[in-house]
Amino acid sequence: MLRTLLVPLLWIGLSPVPSHAEVYPALNGDPEADMVVVYSSLDEFLAKPVVDGFRGAYPDIAVDYQELQTLQIHERVIAESTGDGATADLAFSSAMDLQLKLANDGYARVVTLDGDFGLPSWASWRNAAFGVTFEPAVIIYNKAAFPADDPPRTRAALAQHLRDNAVTLRGRVGTYDIERSGAGLFFLARDAEHSRDIWDLVRAMGGAGVKLYSNSSAILERVGDGRFSLGYNILGSYAQSWAANNPDIGIVMPEDYTIVMSRVALVPRAAARPDLGQRFLEYLLSRDGQQILSSQARIPALHPAVEGRETATSMQDLLGTRLRPVRIGPGLLVYLDQVKRERLIRAWNDALTAR
Repeated sequence: MLRTLLVPLLWIGLSPVPSHAEVYPALNGDPEADMVVVYSSLDEFLAKPVVDGFRGAYPDIAVDYQELQTLQIHERVIAESTGDGATADLAFSSAMDLQLKLANDGYARVVTLDGDFGLPSWASWRNAAFGVTFEPAVIIYNKAAFPADDPPRTRAALAQHLRDNAVTLRGRVGTYDIERSGAGLFFLARDAEHSRDIWDLVRAMGGAGVKLYSNSSAILERVGDGRFSLGYNILGSYAQSWAANNPDIGIVMPEDYTIVMSRVALVPRAAARPDLGQRFLEYLLSRDGQQILSSQARIPALHPAVEGRETATSMQDLLGTRLRPVRIGPGLLVYLDQVKRERLIRAWNDALTAR
């Protein structure tokens, strides 16, 4: 097993209880029906169509869906797995690194999937951690700020645009605060892997007085209402959801390269009902479950047979090698090491404040 030092400061604002929990009864009406317990960072209102689809496929199973923050999921699975404890039957999280660490440290079961789900080679690790979605990190912009509909489409073009318009853009650009946002640190780390010039963009953002946030909603809200012109490294699934209700939000998948993350699911080693956890996992990975994710939750699906514009297959056909999916594997653990994390944060802060 690879050993890393977990840094708990990556995800903040934790509470001791789920931010939202919902018990969905079995559709067969049996009050004593078996129940699968799911810990998930996906908003319950987005997950509901998938949960309903699962209940339709398995009407004799109830679902206890607990919406948690990513670090909560990680810490609860570990704490509840200690000794003879039992934990959730499925853990589903957008924190690829924390999920991989659970699997690497022995907190996930090896699962033999019952069927062929068309998973690409990068989307699973040792049959213990499984990628479920295909979500690019994007640039968002306010369409009124670009009347010719010609926003920057590469990081170099974005950096140049920020330098050329530093005065008018002052305080009108947003991105994640990597010291408070796990997603922000995650995407910056991938940027640093793919581009030696990423610090040029960070310096340009600093010169334009970039505003930093711990979540994407604050940035999307400000771009949508015109307070901001641009947002960088925003999770594409959230951007699509906002853009569907706000026509002023435009989305660019960067043409130099586009990082793609995947929400990761695993069956904990100490699951009370691992059989039910595996059944829910297989539904998430199935064509039916993936079609619901894509069409109703607007989260791009991995399954090659899913139809629609926002799927792994359609995006790969259109964009090819510029898509850079993040492999589920030991490389995810690098920035859970405190020394490496602090080094990356120092480089970020130095670039932001450079003159």
